Amino acid sequence: MGRYRIRVATGAWLFSGSHNRVQLWLVGACGEAELQLQLRPARGQEEEFDRDVPKDLGPLQFVKLRKHHSLVDDAWFCDLITVRGPGACEEATFPCYRWVQGQGVLSLPEGTARLAGDNALDMFQKHRETELKERQKLYCWDTWKEGLPLTIAAGCQDDLPPNMRFHEDKRLDFEWALKAGALEMVLKRVYTLLSSWDRLEDFDQIFWGQKSALAEKVHQRWRDDELFGHQFLNGANPMLLRRSTSLPSRLVLPPGLEALGAQLDRELQNGSLFEADFILLDGIPANVIRGEKQYLAAPLVLLRMAPNGKLLPVVIQIQPPSPSTPTPPLFLPSDPPLAWLLAKAWVRNADFQLHQLQYHLLNTHLVAEVIAVATMRRLPGLHPVFKLLIPHIRYTMEINTRARSQLISEGGIFDKAVSTGGGGHVQLLRRAMAQLTYHSLCPPDNLADRGLLGIPSALYAHDALRLWGITARYVEGIVHLFYHRDDIVRGDPELQAWCREITEVGLCQAQDRGFPVSFQSQKQLCHFLTMCVFTCTAQHGAINQGQLDWYAWVPNAPCTMRMPPPTTKEDVTMTTVMGSLPDVRQACLQMTITWHLGRRQPDMVPLGHHKEKYFSSPKAKAVLNQFQTDLEDLEREITARNEQLDLPYDYLKPSRIENSVTI
Repeated sequence: MGRYRIRVATGAWLFSGSHNRVQLWLVGACGEAELQLQLRPARGQEEEFDRDVPKDLGPLQFVKLRKHHSLVDDAWFCDLITVRGPGACEEATFPCYRWVQGQGVLSLPEGTARLAGDNALDMFQKHRETELKERQKLYCWDTWKEGLPLTIAAGCQDDLPPNMRFHEDKRLDFEWALKAGALEMVLKRVYTLLSSWDRLEDFDQIFWGQKSALAEKVHQRWRDDELFGHQFLNGANPMLLRRSTSLPSRLVLPPGLEALGAQLDRELQNGSLFEADFILLDGIPANVIRGEKQYLAAPLVLLRMAPNGKLLPVVIQIQPPSPSTPTPPLFLPSDPPLAWLLAKAWVRNADFQLHQLQYHLLNTHLVAEVIAVATMRRLPGLHPVFKLLIPHIRYTMEINTRARSQLISEGGIFDKAVSTGGGGHVQLLRRAMAQLTYHSLCPPDNLADRGLLGIPSALYAHDALRLWGITARYVEGIVHLFYHRDDIVRGDPELQAWCREITEVGLCQAQDRGFPVSFQSQKQLCHFLTMCVFTCTAQHGAINQGQLDWYAWVPNAPCTMRMPPPTTKEDVTMTTVMGSLPDVRQACLQMTITWHLGRRQPDMVPLGHHKEKYFSSPKAKAVLNQFQTDLEDLEREITARNEQLDLPYDYLKPSRIENSVTI
């Protein structure tokens, strides 16, 4: 006979506890025993029991659960079960972190990460095979739109597997925040009903409510060329700018601008000429909102890096050359102020479109969803890569499903307020998919390709590289615990199936864009996993958080343009500018949605600080602890740097990076 001490931890979320009775069994290498417990788990509680078992069970392998109910199936969110057997020095850990529903038996394996074995009689091997078969029925792929990454098969959030849903606290906050935003939007509309809307200052009428300190600085300085250039390096979208290696072929200098051509040549020779080309938008059909045609342009802006590190615009071409306009007008800082301001507004509108659709939705949200679905379909809970990635896919399937049903759906937010809505957004996403390369998701490669390494004022680039290095060391620490040689990587069938699922299935045959279809070495595996974790955490943080600061003052980043681009400079008046920028309804909607999507989430889990204990080995825990220490060191560095800056860059502060794509 031996005495076992069992501890059962229940989640802290609303409705995590259950009034149903839970039955437990211990399963060891030498036998199985039912525990005579009357367990009714309570929210946020850890319950402890001592039980005598009449026979020696040997090393514990599983804990089995069954929840009994008579009238109501009261779901229970089980966090973790730990067991200390007779004479044992350490507890055996059985991670769960999922909902227990129905009356079936749920088997929780002991939490030590294991690679797949060849022995068919191995109970762990049978368990992982059964688990994957069940998961592949539950997590199915679907095509939202042809030519785009596959998604989870769910028409709305209620169709999702329960363990991918928002917890109740998150759901209530998300939906109440939307209602609060809608109420604020109504109040702003009422407030402006009898007011004029014919001067830029009239946007002040709706610039109240939830906004950040940086948003107030943008409000005050948005007309400045210095702030305009700053955003390409450190704003909401630092992903488009690149150092020029030659003058863009689309730039046609009309007679009389020889001095400009000479200036551009000098900057080019000095390596101080940069460009942002929005040609991806060329030919995308513009939206029609409430019967009114909207407009899109595909601008090109050339900027120079001043000796003090400031990035300043030199010339803007709003539209590329065409048969009808072989020499489109070029807008310069020396032009009439309103003409130059309007040209910059067209650039900011184009940046809004690419930021939201290409760099935010596609390159973070949809890629993260592919990683999430492939992980649930191909990696069992015992696999070390599953344990590494599962904290970084929390809530991703639900937030993306909500986006497809509310934000980018027919009649959704994009259709109501954004110039690429009404179908143009889907065409733009398809074009962006062709540019979604493996290199583009890895900052060391992407920043080198764009010529942005070693620029002191490029704060996103600096912080992204630091975070990539810290994440890579964390990933390498975990990988090397389980894959001691390259041949072990090559010989892991579950890992190789997961790789193929991402590249060939989820990303639609992306091997021609550099994504691997197999892993041949530890180094290759570590690089790919670093990309996965970075995309789901730091990159999304950098791209998502800036909405709150840079989009609240609508003229700085107009969601739509209501008049065609100007073809002359002298005719641009305040009426032209206000007639081009979003109207009151569109501006209010932009402010509400970008606040809702950019704000800090109340249940936010900072990068690397998830409380779930998926790894049970001391060595794996030590690797996570070192990751947290490295992040804390970077936090102090960024805080000290930002204290010296007029415009601090906070988006890649580890404490502000969420551990997964949740909003």
